[in-house]
Amino acid sequence: MKTFNVGVIGIGDISDVYIRNLQKYPIVKVLACAGRSLAKAQEKAQLHGIERPYTSATALMADPDIDIVLNLTLPAVHAEINLAALQAGKHVYTEKPLAATLEEGRAILELARERGLMVASAPDTFLGARLQTCRKLIDAGAIGEVTAASAFVVSHGHEWFHPGPEFFYQHGGGPLLDIGPYYVTALLSLLGPVKRCSAMAKKTFSTRTVESAALQGKTFPVEVDTHITGNLEFASGAIGTLIASFDVWDSELPRMEIYGTQGTICLRDIDPVDGPNLFGGPVLLRTAAQYRWKDLPRRQPLPDWIEVPQVHPFAETSHRVNSRGIGLVDMAYAITQQRAARASGAMALHSLELMHGLLASAASGTFYTLQSSCDRPQPLPVDFPASEL
Repeated sequence: MKTFNVGVIGIGDISDVYIRNLQKYPIVKVLACAGRSLAKAQEKAQLHGIERPYTSATALMADPDIDIVLNLTLPAVHAEINLAALQAGKHVYTEKPLAATLEEGRAILELARERGLMVASAPDTFLGARLQTCRKLIDAGAIGEVTAASAFVVSHGHEWFHPGPEFFYQHGGGPLLDIGPYYVTALLSLLGPVKRCSAMAKKTFSTRTVESAALQGKTFPVEVDTHITGNLEFASGAIGTLIASFDVWDSELPRMEIYGTQGTICLRDIDPVDGPNLFGGPVLLRTAAQYRWKDLPRRQPLPDWIEVPQVHPFAETSHRVNSRGIGLVDMAYAITQQRAARASGAMALHSLELMHGLLASAASGTFYTLQSSCDRPQPLPVDFPASEL
Protein backbone atom coordinates (compact mmCIF):
# COMPACT_ATOMS: atom_id res chain seq x y z
CA MET A 1 0.00 0.00 0.00
CA LYS A 2 1.21 3.49 -0.86
CA THR A 3 2.62 5.63 1.94
CA PHE A 4 1.53 9.27 1.70
CA ASN A 5 4.16 11.85 2.58
CA VAL A 6 2.73 14.64 4.74
CA GLY A 7 4.04 18.18 5.03
CA VAL A 8 2.92 20.10 8.11
CA ILE A 9 2.44 23.85 7.72
CA GLY A 10 1.92 25.63 11.03
CA ILE A 11 3.98 24.18 13.87
CA GLY A 12 2.40 25.60 17.02
CA ASP A 13 1.48 23.52 20.05
CA ILE A 14 -1.35 21.67 18.30
CA SER A 15 1.10 20.23 15.76
CA ASP A 16 2.76 17.99 18.36
CA VAL A 17 -0.24 15.73 18.94
CA TYR A 18 -0.98 15.58 15.20
CA ILE A 19 2.58 14.55 14.40
CA ARG A 20 2.82 11.99 17.21
CA ASN A 21 -0.44 10.34 16.15
CA LEU A 22 0.34 10.34 12.44
CA GLN A 23 3.72 8.73 13.06
CA LYS A 24 1.91 5.63 14.34
CA TYR A 25 0.27 4.89 10.98
CA PRO A 26 2.34 3.35 8.16
CA ILE A 27 -0.03 4.73 5.50
CA VAL A 28 1.30 8.24 6.22
CA LYS A 29 4.77 9.65 6.87
CA VAL A 30 5.38 13.13 8.26
CA LEU A 31 8.19 14.05 5.90
CA ALA A 32 8.39 17.83 6.23
CA CYS A 33 7.36 20.82 8.32
CA ALA A 34 7.37 24.59 7.92
CA GLY A 35 6.72 27.46 10.29
CA ARG A 36 7.44 31.15 10.56
CA SER A 37 11.20 30.61 10.56
CA LEU A 38 13.70 27.94 9.62
CA ALA A 39 14.93 27.82 13.22
CA LYS A 40 11.47 26.91 14.51
CA ALA A 41 11.01 24.35 11.75
CA GLN A 42 14.37 22.79 12.56
CA GLU A 43 13.46 22.65 16.26
CA LYS A 44 10.17 20.91 15.50
CA ALA A 45 11.86 18.56 13.05
CA GLN A 46 14.48 17.58 15.61
CA LEU A 47 11.82 17.00 18.27
CA HIS A 48 9.87 14.56 16.08
CA GLY A 49 12.52 13.15 13.77
CA ILE A 50 11.15 14.92 10.68
CA GLU A 51 13.55 14.79 7.74
CA ARG A 52 12.85 18.06 5.94
CA PRO A 53 12.37 21.37 7.78
CA TYR A 54 11.54 24.27 5.44
CA THR A 55 11.90 28.03 5.64
CA SER A 56 8.36 28.68 4.38
CA ALA A 57 5.05 27.14 3.35
CA THR A 58 5.92 27.92 -0.28
CA ALA A 59 9.16 25.97 -0.05
CA LEU A 60 7.42 22.97 1.50
CA MET A 61 4.70 22.94 -1.14
CA ALA A 62 7.35 22.97 -3.87
CA ASP A 63 8.72 19.65 -2.59
CA PRO A 64 7.66 17.07 -5.22
CA ASP A 65 7.68 14.27 -2.63
CA ILE A 66 4.88 15.80 -0.52
CA ASP A 67 1.50 14.19 -1.18
CA ILE A 68 -0.66 15.77 1.55
CA VAL A 69 -0.40 19.20 3.16
CA LEU A 70 -1.59 19.33 6.77
CA ASN A 71 -2.65 22.94 7.34
CA LEU A 72 -2.42 23.95 11.02
CA THR A 73 -2.13 27.70 10.49
CA LEU A 74 -4.40 30.42 11.92
CA PRO A 75 -7.97 30.44 10.52
CA ALA A 76 -7.44 33.77 8.75
CA VAL A 77 -4.94 32.15 6.34
CA HIS A 78 -6.53 28.71 5.98
CA ALA A 79 -7.92 29.54 2.53
CA GLU A 80 -4.63 31.01 1.28
CA ILE A 81 -2.65 27.93 2.30
CA ASN A 82 -5.30 25.45 1.15
CA LEU A 83 -5.58 27.04 -2.29
CA ALA A 84 -1.80 27.25 -2.70
CA ALA A 85 -1.39 23.60 -1.72
CA LEU A 86 -4.00 22.52 -4.27
CA GLN A 87 -2.32 24.66 -6.94
CA ALA A 88 0.90 22.82 -6.09
CA GLY A 89 -0.85 19.48 -6.71
CA LYS A 90 -1.17 18.40 -3.07
CA HIS A 91 -4.12 16.86 -1.26
CA VAL A 92 -5.16 18.97 1.75
CA TYR A 93 -6.19 18.24 5.30
CA THR A 94 -6.89 21.45 7.18
CA GLU A 95 -7.70 22.48 10.71
CA LYS A 96 -11.13 24.00 11.15
CA PRO A 97 -12.70 25.99 9.69
CA LEU A 98 -12.16 25.16 6.03
CA ALA A 99 -11.87 28.90 5.32
CA ALA A 100 -12.80 32.22 6.90
CA THR A 101 -15.51 32.97 4.33
CA LEU A 102 -18.04 30.91 2.42
CA GLU A 103 -16.72 32.19 -0.92
CA GLU A 104 -13.23 30.98 -0.05
CA GLY A 105 -14.58 27.59 1.02
CA ARG A 106 -16.38 27.15 -2.27
CA ALA A 107 -13.25 28.14 -4.19
CA ILE A 108 -11.20 25.51 -2.32
CA LEU A 109 -13.57 22.67 -3.19
CA GLU A 110 -13.94 23.83 -6.79
CA LEU A 111 -10.17 23.92 -7.28
CA ALA A 112 -9.83 20.47 -5.68
CA ARG A 113 -12.46 19.13 -8.10
CA GLU A 114 -10.68 20.69 -11.07
CA ARG A 115 -7.31 19.28 -10.04
CA GLY A 116 -8.61 15.83 -9.06
CA LEU A 117 -7.42 16.26 -5.47
CA MET A 118 -9.01 15.58 -2.11
CA VAL A 119 -9.75 18.05 0.67
CA ALA A 120 -10.73 17.03 4.19
CA SER A 121 -11.04 19.02 7.37
CA ALA A 122 -11.02 18.91 11.13
CA PRO A 123 -12.68 18.49 13.50
CA ASP A 124 -12.38 14.71 13.40
CA THR A 125 -13.60 14.20 16.97
CA PHE A 126 -16.76 12.64 15.52
CA LEU A 127 -14.55 9.65 14.62
CA GLY A 128 -13.71 9.07 18.28
CA ALA A 129 -15.29 6.48 20.55
CA ARG A 130 -17.90 8.77 22.04
CA LEU A 131 -19.63 10.04 18.92
CA GLN A 132 -19.19 6.75 17.08
CA THR A 133 -20.99 5.07 19.97
CA CYS A 134 -23.78 7.64 19.58
CA ARG A 135 -23.92 6.86 15.88
CA LYS A 136 -24.21 3.14 16.65
CA LEU A 137 -27.09 3.78 19.08
CA ILE A 138 -28.95 5.96 16.58
CA ASP A 139 -28.47 3.53 13.69
CA ALA A 140 -29.63 0.64 15.90
CA GLY A 141 -32.83 2.51 16.78
CA ALA A 142 -32.02 2.69 20.49
CA ILE A 143 -33.91 6.00 20.82
CA GLY A 144 -36.36 5.42 17.98
CA GLU A 145 -36.68 8.02 15.26
CA VAL A 146 -34.53 11.09 15.92
CA THR A 147 -36.80 14.10 16.26
CA ALA A 148 -34.55 16.83 17.66
CA ALA A 149 -31.15 17.71 19.10
CA SER A 150 -29.56 20.40 21.21
CA ALA A 151 -25.95 21.56 21.40
CA PHE A 152 -24.69 24.13 23.86
CA VAL A 153 -21.13 25.46 24.21
CA VAL A 154 -20.72 28.38 26.59
CA SER A 155 -17.79 29.97 28.42
CA HIS A 156 -16.33 33.43 28.96
CA GLY A 157 -13.91 33.21 26.08
CA HIS A 158 -10.16 32.72 25.81
CA GLU A 159 -8.62 35.89 27.20
CA TRP A 160 -8.12 34.43 30.68
CA PHE A 161 -5.66 31.77 29.50
CA HIS A 162 -4.61 32.40 25.87
CA PRO A 163 -1.41 34.45 25.39
CA GLY A 164 -2.77 36.20 22.28
CA PRO A 165 -6.57 35.93 22.20
CA GLU A 166 -7.35 38.90 19.94
CA PHE A 167 -7.92 36.81 16.80
CA PHE A 168 -10.76 34.91 18.51
CA TYR A 169 -12.73 38.17 18.54
CA GLN A 170 -11.90 39.40 15.05
CA HIS A 171 -13.86 38.79 11.85
CA GLY A 172 -13.66 35.08 11.08
CA GLY A 173 -13.62 34.27 14.81
CA GLY A 174 -16.13 34.28 17.64
CA PRO A 175 -17.61 31.31 19.50
CA LEU A 176 -19.55 30.01 16.53
CA LEU A 177 -16.59 29.77 14.14
CA ASP A 178 -14.05 28.85 16.84
CA ILE A 179 -15.72 26.24 19.05
CA GLY A 180 -18.94 25.82 17.07
CA PRO A 181 -17.41 23.54 14.38
CA TYR A 182 -17.01 20.73 16.93
CA TYR A 183 -20.71 20.75 17.77
CA VAL A 184 -21.94 21.47 14.25
CA THR A 185 -19.80 18.68 12.76
CA ALA A 186 -20.95 16.28 15.47
CA LEU A 187 -24.58 17.03 14.63
CA LEU A 188 -23.99 16.68 10.88
CA SER A 189 -22.21 13.35 11.38
CA LEU A 190 -25.11 12.00 13.44
CA LEU A 191 -28.16 13.58 11.77
CA GLY A 192 -27.03 14.53 8.27
CA PRO A 193 -27.27 17.89 6.46
CA VAL A 194 -29.28 20.97 7.47
CA LYS A 195 -31.92 22.48 5.18
CA ARG A 196 -32.41 25.91 6.77
CA CYS A 197 -31.60 27.83 9.93
CA SER A 198 -32.39 30.94 11.92
CA ALA A 199 -30.63 32.76 14.72
CA MET A 200 -30.35 35.73 17.04
CA ALA A 201 -26.98 37.12 18.14
CA LYS A 202 -25.35 39.92 20.09
CA LYS A 203 -21.99 41.37 21.08
CA THR A 204 -22.18 41.78 24.85
CA PHE A 205 -18.79 43.42 25.47
CA SER A 206 -17.24 45.94 23.07
CA THR A 207 -13.73 45.27 24.42
CA ARG A 208 -11.89 42.43 26.14
CA THR A 209 -8.79 42.43 28.37
CA VAL A 210 -5.99 39.88 28.22
CA GLU A 211 -5.57 38.19 31.61
CA SER A 212 -2.59 35.96 30.89
CA ALA A 213 1.07 35.97 29.86
CA ALA A 214 3.10 38.91 28.60
CA LEU A 215 0.09 40.85 27.26
CA GLN A 216 -1.77 40.85 30.58
CA GLY A 217 -3.86 44.01 30.93
CA LYS A 218 -3.95 44.78 27.21
CA THR A 219 -7.43 45.77 26.02
CA PHE A 220 -8.57 45.02 22.49
CA PRO A 221 -11.80 45.59 20.52
CA VAL A 222 -14.41 42.91 19.84
CA GLU A 223 -15.51 42.80 16.19
CA VAL A 224 -17.94 39.86 16.18
CA ASP A 225 -21.07 38.61 17.88
CA THR A 226 -20.19 36.63 20.99
CA HIS A 227 -23.54 35.09 21.98
CA ILE A 228 -25.50 33.22 19.30
CA THR A 229 -28.67 31.19 19.63
CA GLY A 230 -29.75 29.22 16.57
CA ASN A 231 -32.40 26.87 15.24
CA LEU A 232 -31.61 24.17 12.69
CA GLU A 233 -33.99 22.28 10.40
CA PHE A 234 -32.30 19.08 9.23
CA ALA A 235 -33.13 17.53 5.87
CA SER A 236 -34.23 14.45 7.84
CA GLY A 237 -36.97 16.50 9.52
CA ALA A 238 -35.25 16.72 12.91
CA ILE A 239 -35.02 20.13 14.56
CA GLY A 240 -31.91 21.36 16.38
CA THR A 241 -31.10 24.08 18.91
CA LEU A 242 -27.60 25.56 19.14
CA ILE A 243 -26.11 28.06 21.59
CA ALA A 244 -22.51 29.28 21.24
CA SER A 245 -21.25 31.96 23.61
CA PHE A 246 -18.16 33.70 24.98
CA ASP A 247 -20.35 35.74 27.35
CA VAL A 248 -21.23 33.24 30.09
CA TRP A 249 -19.37 33.31 33.40
CA ASP A 250 -20.63 29.96 34.66
CA SER A 251 -23.03 27.22 33.64
CA GLU A 252 -23.78 23.50 33.88
CA LEU A 253 -23.19 23.42 30.12
CA PRO A 254 -21.67 22.48 27.66
CA ARG A 255 -23.50 19.39 26.54
CA MET A 256 -25.12 17.87 23.50
CA GLU A 257 -28.33 15.84 23.53
CA ILE A 258 -30.11 13.82 20.85
CA TYR A 259 -33.87 13.26 21.26
CA GLY A 260 -35.82 10.40 19.74
CA THR A 261 -39.31 8.95 19.84
CA GLN A 262 -38.14 6.31 22.34
CA GLY A 263 -35.36 7.94 24.34
CA THR A 264 -32.54 10.47 24.77
CA ILE A 265 -28.76 10.37 24.35
CA CYS A 266 -26.86 12.84 26.52
CA LEU A 267 -23.23 13.90 26.08
CA ARG A 268 -22.12 15.92 29.08
CA ASP A 269 -18.67 17.39 28.62
CA ILE A 270 -16.16 16.71 31.35
CA ASP A 271 -14.35 20.03 31.06
CA PRO A 272 -16.31 23.11 29.92
CA VAL A 273 -13.11 24.67 28.59
CA ASP A 274 -12.26 21.74 26.35
CA GLY A 275 -15.89 21.30 25.41
CA PRO A 276 -16.36 18.91 22.49
CA ASN A 277 -12.64 18.47 21.78
CA LEU A 278 -13.11 15.01 23.28
CA PHE A 279 -12.64 11.81 21.34
CA GLY A 280 -13.77 9.86 24.39
CA GLY A 281 -16.05 10.62 27.34
CA PRO A 282 -19.29 9.19 28.68
CA VAL A 283 -22.32 8.41 26.53
CA LEU A 284 -25.50 8.49 28.62
CA LEU A 285 -28.78 6.91 27.55
CA ARG A 286 -32.28 7.05 28.97
CA THR A 287 -35.15 5.34 27.16
CA ALA A 288 -38.91 5.43 27.67
CA ALA A 289 -38.51 2.68 30.27
CA GLN A 290 -36.44 5.01 32.47
CA TYR A 291 -38.64 8.07 31.94
CA ARG A 292 -38.19 10.16 35.09
CA TRP A 293 -41.64 11.72 35.09
CA LYS A 294 -43.58 8.56 34.35
CA ASP A 295 -45.21 8.41 37.77
CA LEU A 296 -46.62 11.18 39.94
CA PRO A 297 -45.42 11.78 42.52
CA ARG A 298 -41.97 11.18 41.06
CA ARG A 299 -40.36 7.85 41.73
CA GLN A 300 -37.70 7.90 44.45
CA PRO A 301 -34.87 7.54 43.89
CA LEU A 302 -35.02 8.90 40.36
CA PRO A 303 -33.70 6.45 37.76
CA ASP A 304 -30.19 7.33 36.71
CA TRP A 305 -28.78 7.63 33.20
CA ILE A 306 -27.40 4.43 31.69
CA GLU A 307 -23.73 4.81 30.69
CA VAL A 308 -23.27 2.99 27.41
CA PRO A 309 -20.09 0.86 27.01
CA GLN A 310 -17.95 2.11 24.14
CA VAL A 311 -16.87 -0.88 22.08
CA HIS A 312 -14.94 0.80 19.30
CA PRO A 313 -11.37 1.05 18.00
CA PHE A 314 -10.94 4.33 19.89
CA ALA A 315 -12.72 3.37 23.10
CA GLU A 316 -9.69 4.21 25.22
CA THR A 317 -8.97 7.65 23.77
CA SER A 318 -9.76 10.92 25.51
CA HIS A 319 -8.90 14.58 25.08
CA ARG A 320 -5.71 14.09 27.05
CA VAL A 321 -4.61 11.12 24.94
CA ASN A 322 -6.39 12.23 21.83
CA SER A 323 -6.62 11.07 18.25
CA ARG A 324 -6.28 14.28 16.26
CA GLY A 325 -5.26 13.27 12.79
CA ILE A 326 -7.41 10.18 12.35
CA GLY A 327 -9.41 12.21 9.84
CA LEU A 328 -6.25 12.63 7.76
CA VAL A 329 -5.45 8.92 8.08
CA ASP A 330 -8.96 8.08 6.89
CA MET A 331 -8.48 10.52 3.99
CA ALA A 332 -5.30 8.66 2.96
CA TYR A 333 -7.25 5.40 2.90
CA ALA A 334 -10.05 7.16 1.00
CA ILE A 335 -7.62 8.25 -1.71
CA THR A 336 -6.39 4.69 -2.19
CA GLN A 337 -9.93 3.28 -2.07
CA GLN A 338 -11.36 6.00 -4.33
CA ARG A 339 -14.11 6.98 -1.90
CA ALA A 340 -15.05 10.12 0.01
CA ALA A 341 -13.20 10.92 3.20
CA ARG A 342 -15.35 10.79 6.31
CA ALA A 343 -14.19 14.26 7.40
CA SER A 344 -14.94 15.42 3.88
CA GLY A 345 -14.49 18.83 2.36
CA ALA A 346 -18.19 18.77 1.48
CA MET A 347 -19.15 18.41 5.14
CA ALA A 348 -16.66 21.12 6.10
CA LEU A 349 -18.17 23.49 3.52
CA HIS A 350 -21.70 22.66 4.69
CA SER A 351 -20.64 23.31 8.28
CA LEU A 352 -19.08 26.62 7.24
CA GLU A 353 -22.20 27.68 5.35
CA LEU A 354 -24.41 26.71 8.28
CA MET A 355 -22.37 28.84 10.69
CA HIS A 356 -22.30 31.81 8.32
CA GLY A 357 -25.99 31.23 7.64
CA LEU A 358 -26.76 31.53 11.34
CA LEU A 359 -24.87 34.83 11.50
CA ALA A 360 -26.61 36.07 8.34
CA SER A 361 -29.99 35.13 9.79
CA ALA A 362 -29.22 37.02 13.00
CA ALA A 363 -28.20 40.10 11.01
CA SER A 364 -31.23 40.05 8.69
CA GLY A 365 -33.94 38.70 10.98
CA THR A 366 -34.91 36.08 8.38
CA PHE A 367 -34.49 32.35 7.82
CA TYR A 368 -31.41 31.28 5.88
CA THR A 369 -31.77 28.43 3.36
CA LEU A 370 -28.57 26.49 2.77
CA GLN A 371 -27.34 25.99 -0.79
CA SER A 372 -24.80 23.29 0.04
CA SER A 373 -25.35 19.80 1.35
CA CYS A 374 -23.25 16.79 2.32
CA ASP A 375 -23.55 13.08 2.84
CA ARG A 376 -23.86 11.74 6.35
CA PRO A 377 -20.42 10.11 6.76
CA GLN A 378 -20.24 6.36 7.11
CA PRO A 379 -19.41 5.03 10.60
CA LEU A 380 -15.79 4.19 11.21
CA PRO A 381 -15.40 0.43 10.65
CA VAL A 382 -14.34 -1.77 13.54
CA ASP A 383 -11.35 -2.99 11.52
CA PHE A 384 -9.91 0.52 11.16
CA PRO A 385 -6.24 0.04 12.15
CA ALA A 386 -6.51 1.60 15.61
CA SER A 387 -4.14 -0.93 17.19
CA GLU A 388 -1.30 1.21 15.86
CA LEU A 389 -2.41 4.23 17.88
